[in-house]
Amino acid sequence: MQVLACTSSLPHNAAVTPRPFGRREVFFDGISSFCSRTSSRSNSTGNASSSTSCSSQLVSDGVRRDSNLHPTVVVCESDILFELSIFKLYKVVHFLTSPSIPYRMLVHSSMAVIFFGYLALALGDPSVTIEDVTPRIAPSGRLFPSEERTAELFEENTYSVVNIFDVTLRPQLNVTGVVEIPEGNGSGVVWDGEGHIVTNYHVVGNALLRNPSPGQVVARVNILASEGVQKNFEGRLVGADRTKDIAVLKVEAPSDLLRPIKVGQSYALRVGQQCLAIGNPFGFDHTLTVGVISGLNREILSQTGVTIGGGVQTDAAINPGNSGGPLLDSKGNMIGINTAIFTQTGTSAGVGFAIPSSTVLKIVPKLIQFGKVARAGLNVEIAPDLVANQLNVRNGALILQVLGNSLAAKVGLHPTTRGFAGNIILGDIIIAVDEKPVKNKAGLSRVLDEYSVGDKVLLKIQRGSEYLELPLVLEEETT
Repeated sequence: MQVLACTSSLPHNAAVTPRPFGRREVFFDGISSFCSRTSSRSNSTGNASSSTSCSSQLVSDGVRRDSNLHPTVVVCESDILFELSIFKLYKVVHFLTSPSIPYRMLVHSSMAVIFFGYLALALGDPSVTIEDVTPRIAPSGRLFPSEERTAELFEENTYSVVNIFDVTLRPQLNVTGVVEIPEGNGSGVVWDGEGHIVTNYHVVGNALLRNPSPGQVVARVNILASEGVQKNFEGRLVGADRTKDIAVLKVEAPSDLLRPIKVGQSYALRVGQQCLAIGNPFGFDHTLTVGVISGLNREILSQTGVTIGGGVQTDAAINPGNSGGPLLDSKGNMIGINTAIFTQTGTSAGVGFAIPSSTVLKIVPKLIQFGKVARAGLNVEIAPDLVANQLNVRNGALILQVLGNSLAAKVGLHPTTRGFAGNIILGDIIIAVDEKPVKNKAGLSRVLDEYSVGDKVLLKIQRGSEYLELPLVLEEETT
């Protein structure tokens, strides 16, 4: 198709030889070169004629055909509303939106803008006002009591939740000093007014793998201020406990920014009660999800590779980035620290886990005071469940090795050994501690968590076909 442009008015008797323009020439030469033309129209007697002036910057409306010319588009403003019918408009739109015309030709050409402006005018209804087509806006009104309570809980506790970015300090070639490289992100809670921040061990795990000394920067901590601005601080290591997936950092922040979380007890939790999770999933800071407690006393396989007993299960959505954030009850008390999810896709599947607050209350004060947790133990190596099952041990904790200078060795606990013929001789199997049954390795760890270094316990063990009771003083567990 070609486009016919008129450049000046001619006497109505003058012969006009139309000059065809290609589509590319019309669009890229610009419409400013199109000004006016004289179009001859015959009246009912065939004698009268009228001259119509065309304004610049205009796109034609109709398509006229001549036996000696290709189909041409006549560019004239006065014809655009007069001659166009809906069918002709459709043909022009089809022409302009043809796949053979590059999209950017339409975008960058003011011709297309003007044409579609006239098209919108042609299809609009001038008799309709803005008020006629604007729906009635309903007032928001008051929230339901349950919604109001949830909103209040979030507003009260969101300032106690921080965003943590793991930072690893690495030397850079040809540069003096070190550069900070963020490794990941998670959540944390403000523990007290001294600037202590509690989070998961695995949130800052990359930095901790390099054995940083206490006081070294291992993370960046963003704290939400009352005006809605997040302020960034250095998070320095205070202490970490890999076994319970807990770490404590410290920030030098103004006291008005530090709003400690309220810690509740997890012993009295009941399945079915409401809970709320606040965190920074996928980097979306201070996100609230709501659910219920869906299980208790779960064994959590954390990202540090250890099993944590007594876990709280919830269906509140917990995603990557929620780790280290609080799980709250309906009173706004922290009943756990979100730590893991059960998923096959990497996102929430409705099964999330939190370290119970009872465990957090035991670990955090020790980390703040000593920088580590002096955990009571036997200083023996216990067989993993897979190995125990292969050795046909279905109940109890099988001892593989006993440290030579440990109290366990002095009281006579037997390790697993090999006989002269290469056969395996099973060691002692711990089946109870102070009458508390032990089913496997995780069960033994869970029972020993209730004791402190120096406590005296009575072990019930199975040695071959015999059952023995041995008193033992717990000592600090070595790694």
